[in-house]
Amino acid sequence: MTDVTTLCGKRVFLTGGTGFIGRHLLDRLSAVGARVYAVSRGQQPDGSSGIQWYQANMADLPTTRTLLEAIQPHVIYHLASHVVGTRSTDAIVPTFQSNLMTTVNLLTVAQAVGCERFVLPGSLEEPSSGGADVVPSSPYAVTKWAGSAYARMFHALYQLPVVILRVFMVYGPAQRDVHKLIPYVIRSVLKGEVPTFSSGQRPIDWIYVDDVVDALLAAALAANLEGKTIDIGSGRAATVRSVVEKLVGLMGSDIHPLFGSRSDRPLEQVRVADTHAAEKLLGWTPKVSLDEGLRRTIAWYESLGQPVFSPAGRAR
Repeated sequence: MTDVTTLCGKRVFLTGGTGFIGRHLLDRLSAVGARVYAVSRGQQPDGSSGIQWYQANMADLPTTRTLLEAIQPHVIYHLASHVVGTRSTDAIVPTFQSNLMTTVNLLTVAQAVGCERFVLPGSLEEPSSGGADVVPSSPYAVTKWAGSAYARMFHALYQLPVVILRVFMVYGPAQRDVHKLIPYVIRSVLKGEVPTFSSGQRPIDWIYVDDVVDALLAAALAANLEGKTIDIGSGRAATVRSVVEKLVGLMGSDIHPLFGSRSDRPLEQVRVADTHAAEKLLGWTPKVSLDEGLRRTIAWYESLGQPVFSPAGRAR
């Protein structure tokens, strides 16, 4: 594994700093002494030691240019994303603006300003190939697919040092979006409610958030990564149903989750990460097993008692 202490004193610019992965990454960057400049569209959090916060929207090109010209970052992490699985047409414009427009703006300005490394998370929801007959599965998936394509173009044509990490299904403590599967199940069980699902037969490669942060840190420093796309996952698949049942069992509940109450989403991506490239190029392998990761996640939610998040949602 790359020595992450070499990030000490580096100027690191990060979008999506208040998001699930962003919060975990900020903690690690601060711990190694990086000079962190974080941006969020919403209210800036209080009390983040050593972090310079900005409230801004990277979909605005002049704002993006002003920030990066002032900061002159060594490393850029573009984690901000509108993550939704819905196939509704209502998601098309928001995902385009939040995911693709921000990515193109940041790539454009980074190419002009310069940086040592630009780390862009991709998604398991992206199609696995660029063939003309490939159809992205959702508005979110097409924006991530197009964003990755732009990043590869910026490297090939303009030598921008971009690295794409195709991140699989991340879970772990402090995932506050109750529409996501694992928070939804844990909260339902804590409240004594029966969680409901579609068939639950989709196999998914689940990866613990601390492992993802390790990979993100390595991607900022490892040599000869520019232009590459690297899978970040466990290399194993577990169905939604098996994970739900495992959660209920680990929580010692006698609740019986209800499967098949809704239809499966069309065009779901089914794949597992190829972990060999990450091990070779990043010196990275996942450390936290699914069972251990779920135990840690349950413990975090249980420690909150009955937290007040956004209204309870239903996950697939």
